[in-house]
Amino acid sequence: MTKNQLGFLYFFLSCVAFSIMDALVKWLSLMPLGEVMFARGLGGIIPILFLIPRERLKNFYYTKKPLTHLIRCLAGVIALIAIFISLRVLPLATVTSLTYAAPMFTTILSIFLLGEKVRFVRWSACIVGFLGVLLICFNGGNFDEINFYMFLPLIFCLGMSYVAILIKKLSETEPVYLIAGYFSLTIAIVGVFIPGEDWVIPNFTDFILLLSVGISGGLANILLTAGLKRSEVSSVISLKYTTLVFAVFLGWLIWDEIPTLVTMTGAALIICSSLIIYQREAHHKKLVAIPRHE
Repeated sequence: MTKNQLGFLYFFLSCVAFSIMDALVKWLSLMPLGEVMFARGLGGIIPILFLIPRERLKNFYYTKKPLTHLIRCLAGVIALIAIFISLRVLPLATVTSLTYAAPMFTTILSIFLLGEKVRFVRWSACIVGFLGVLLICFNGGNFDEINFYMFLPLIFCLGMSYVAILIKKLSETEPVYLIAGYFSLTIAIVGVFIPGEDWVIPNFTDFILLLSVGISGGLANILLTAGLKRSEVSSVISLKYTTLVFAVFLGWLIWDEIPTLVTMTGAALIICSSLIIYQREAHHKKLVAIPRHE
């Protein structure tokens, strides 16, 4: 198997892992949010432990950029809380569709944080994607029944877009296990302090499901990073949209959710928008937004 084919496989498996995690989070919607967050953080550390080189076991926690790690972790945790809440209350396919808007936010943030010049094509793509977002959030123009939970995936997109820029900077000196490890640890700590319902002692089934949330999320990030290291983003990015297929299937199979025509139309506009942005970024060799990293 060639390096590019291996990257293709890793990227696809990361999409599967993210889809499994999303479905598990939705399945555990009756569990306290803080408990699910704690499980995501603690379980996510397990696969990371296997990435630490033996020579770094004594000082694996050492970092040259503690402040950047802190900001990255806080931005990522806010994004994660937003997506977890939206998964608990919104249809799976709707949440997945809205998360595809992340490249739009990365494009806008890159202007202010990286001083990039955004030309006509990318601005046009952002407008198309924004129309798709409005279509889904306002149910095709029905402003009388606004569901404010629809805006939570957009908070996730904004947070993950900022995280994408920070990870690009961290990757210059920091290993993957350290970036992911600090993030998982932060998730677990924040989960303990999230206000709300009292935690419950899970039965055996719920315990396995909670642990699976963390392991699938941790594996998804590792596989995503491995895939992007071995392949150009432009060559594998289309695989990202298989998560919508998984979301539609799992939503129908488990929760009897059928996406509306409005949702699918909005998703098509957002996907077209993000594909154009990815291709333009790759063409000009600029920062390519990380498809998803949580």
